[in-house]
Amino acid sequence: MRVAVVIVLLVIGSVAFHFLSPWWMTPIASNWGELDNALIITFWVCGAVFIALNLFLAYSVYKFRHRKGSKATYEPENDALEGRLTFWTAIGIVIMLAPGLIAWNKYITVPDDAIVVEAVGQQWQWSFRFPGEDGVLGAVATEHIGPDNPFGLNPGDPWGTDDILVAEGELHLPLDQPVKIVLRSNDVLHNFYVPQFRAKMDLVPGTYTYIWLTPTRTGEFEILCAEYCGRSHYNMRGLVVVDEMPAFEEWLSEFPRFGQSNVAAAATGAP
Repeated sequence: MRVAVVIVLLVIGSVAFHFLSPWWMTPIASNWGELDNALIITFWVCGAVFIALNLFLAYSVYKFRHRKGSKATYEPENDALEGRLTFWTAIGIVIMLAPGLIAWNKYITVPDDAIVVEAVGQQWQWSFRFPGEDGVLGAVATEHIGPDNPFGLNPGDPWGTDDILVAEGELHLPLDQPVKIVLRSNDVLHNFYVPQFRAKMDLVPGTYTYIWLTPTRTGEFEILCAEYCGRSHYNMRGLVVVDEMPAFEEWLSEFPRFGQSNVAAAATGAP
């Protein structure tokens, strides 16, 4: 009897903690409300199953408690029960997975009018690169990385000459404009995560990944590395500032282009 009461109290306490908890998702600042919806649906499905199973467990503990003179029976198979469990489990999985799959399809389909920015992760800092007027990011390779060329751009690639280099850990994005963020790591596995954007993705050494989003409100939002990347992982933080378009363009104009660097000048023979 006591065990059944403890189980019921555990269910009541868990539900109360969920609804009264001060910890919840940060206010969203991008177009990815569908990810919130998928998460909330998962909470409701898992919560209903948690309540039902634990209350059934409490009922079974009480109903089938040991009593003098009673004897348990052994039933090795119950096709009807197994069929019902399989059916309702399948329904629950479909309800949880379908919204996520729909959101994922949009998550990987970048709008044609999205601007492009590259986010580079390196122990333990962020840097960013925008394409110039040609709209194309120049080629990069690890063998080109050095003190004068931290982005690793290929000096012989003309597409990279006008690339805009943001070596600091602050990234500005324009409001209400789709943005494709190309992700690249210079060393180990990292993860680009802004909680308010709901968008996150691993930076995998040796390849490119990407996410896209549309910022929906101005403000400052912290960039976190959500993949353990070394002893100073906790300190790998950056900042995203969402601006109106004129302020974004003014900010972007303050940074140098790769063609103005010593590395590019040496490759072209310029003084």
